[in-house]
Amino acid sequence: MSGTVHLDHAGGAAWLTLDRPGRGNALVPELLIALRSGVAEARLAGARALVITGAGRAFSTGGDVAAFAAHASDTAALRAYAAEIVGELNAAILDLLAFPAPVLAAVNGPVTGGSAGLMLAADMVTMSETAFLQPYYSEVGFAPDGGWTALLPERIGSARALKALYLNERVSAHDCLKLGIADHVCEADRLRAVTGGQVATILEKDAASLAVSRANVWSPARRARFAAALEREREGFLSLIARPETLERMQRFLAAVRPAEPAK
Repeated sequence: MSGTVHLDHAGGAAWLTLDRPGRGNALVPELLIALRSGVAEARLAGARALVITGAGRAFSTGGDVAAFAAHASDTAALRAYAAEIVGELNAAILDLLAFPAPVLAAVNGPVTGGSAGLMLAADMVTMSETAFLQPYYSEVGFAPDGGWTALLPERIGSARALKALYLNERVSAHDCLKLGIADHVCEADRLRAVTGGQVATILEKDAASLAVSRANVWSPARRARFAAALEREREGFLSLIARPETLERMQRFLAAVRPAEPAK
């Protein structure tokens, strides 16, 4: 694992922390590969619960637009980079869905773009009251990835998911709770304690019973259906990434967020 993700074991649980805070934990291939390595290591260690969280102010601000823009002068390189990052994101989501124990997300801050998939793959989601969910695709000219069309409509309905995508709607932590995207909202300074309490309760339960419950809910057939939907997202992403309109929107987006905000 690289320094972009840290894995800590606490009791019978594994905690994976996205650790690229200077860039809002924005997704790049190195981080996603490290995340997948951490999930595999936690699995080999027999972790009875897996928690994903972020370092700093953001959970993750999605794909790093600056990294995409760095490839903008070479269409083939840009498409290859996009294929790699969305492919690794899809693989990470599927790794989480296949994990043989409960998966929790401790959402410490904003979740934008494709990083939503890391939250949608969790069984239990606790959000800081300062956190929110926002797509940004229609602003930057990207096609949705990270489960925005593959996973989210099953949670909140197709019309509600499309409204968020169309309007680049920011969904607060409390609205995520109302919609069933999150299970609990708490003060930012209590997030780890609250999630730790949930983990402690899980560790008191029969591990085999929980494992069978999760395996039945996320059966191979159901995961295969979502894998196909995630692959359609990847294909859609590649179809738009090199358009002149997307390249122009990326530059406008970066100009608007510098230097106050990290890239999405």
